[in-house]
Amino acid sequence: MERRPGVPRLLREINDRAALELLLASGPLTRGQIGEATGLSKVTASQTLSRLEERGLVEVVGEQAGNRGPNAALYGVVSSSAYVAGLDVGPERVTAAIADIKGDVRARVQVEPGDFAGAAGEGSDGDAAGEGPRGDPVVMVRAALARACRAARVPLSRLDAVTIGTPGVVDPRSGDVRFSFDLPGWHEGVHDALARDLHSHVIIENDVNLAALAERAEGAAVGLDDFVLLWVARGIGMAVMFGGRIHRGRSGSAGEIGYLPVPGVPLADDVRTRPGRPPSLGGGLQTLVSSDAVCELAQQHGFTGATAAECVGAAVAAGIAGERLLDEIASRLALGVASVCVVLDPELVVLAGEVGQAGGEALTTRVEDAVARICPIRPKMVTSTITDAPVLRGAVLAALQHAREAIFAGS
Repeated sequence: MERRPGVPRLLREINDRAALELLLASGPLTRGQIGEATGLSKVTASQTLSRLEERGLVEVVGEQAGNRGPNAALYGVVSSSAYVAGLDVGPERVTAAIADIKGDVRARVQVEPGDFAGAAGEGSDGDAAGEGPRGDPVVMVRAALARACRAARVPLSRLDAVTIGTPGVVDPRSGDVRFSFDLPGWHEGVHDALARDLHSHVIIENDVNLAALAERAEGAAVGLDDFVLLWVARGIGMAVMFGGRIHRGRSGSAGEIGYLPVPGVPLADDVRTRPGRPPSLGGGLQTLVSSDAVCELAQQHGFTGATAAECVGAAVAAGIAGERLLDEIASRLALGVASVCVVLDPELVVLAGEVGQAGGEALTTRVEDAVARICPIRPKMVTSTITDAPVLRGAVLAALQHAREAIFAGS
């Protein structure tokens, strides 16, 4: 029989990965529990744990009393074996979180525009004073990360992966932001500049896509491989999940539903990027459901608020008096949802974003009913259950996935 010297090593890698994944998901566990769950013999499980201990990936964290004989050692993943960072970069502020390899968040900080005057010197030679999120992306990201790392007591150099969520279209080939209305400083070359500056694996991702990753991992879409997430906030966006993976499209523009042509609304015009000017924000579905449009509509119905979310929340709280406003907003959103449903027929539609959260079930059920009236498909719609910083959580999860894969590959 032909000998295959690579097979034993491959089996060891498979066993090590299986044990690590199990401990990350369900630990701490005893050697016997690990063997039972993975199908490994006692000897093989012991050898696997010894290798992982030697690499500093697992450690004994306690004991479990048994019916007979000595207590069994409990093994757990070493939290400090890797660290990751997630950032939510918006037009007004930057939020950063540091997590260990288990996914436990060690620190979370929010940096306002005025804070960058003092933060610019934190680990950077640049000057971002007064510029905030609209300034130099490298200076801004490093400053936010330096502050978060200091709060977490984790050296910046220990970050194994950094994921940054931004509004706008991200090119899936280069990893750069192709354009963003709110962040004009984010342009081609920023991704590589960040990777060089941070000496870490850097991922830039559309913010709505990251919210969908969080929803699938921990929210209303747990376990679903095919669903869409409709994000309604200052603007409108959509994330499409196919086969358990985000569908970005050839240019990264999949989900830019704001440009969807709808009856009675001018078409989006001149949306191409040109030097010195952003693409047009006017026309298409976004004209009907932007924050300004919803606030204007709310005022016509007797509701006021600084944001669309405040207006919608006031309508929900008003009961019967707010129903007409909610019906009108739902009918507008239904134009986009129906168009997506007749093309994709997803298992689930998740309504998210500040407006989606403010509307809750009252708005979600209205959109579902409105869609059923204008297309042959009645989608299953729910409100997002990730209420605390979904973009930031998705960024942390995306960074964790990369860091864990790197550990598994080296196991």
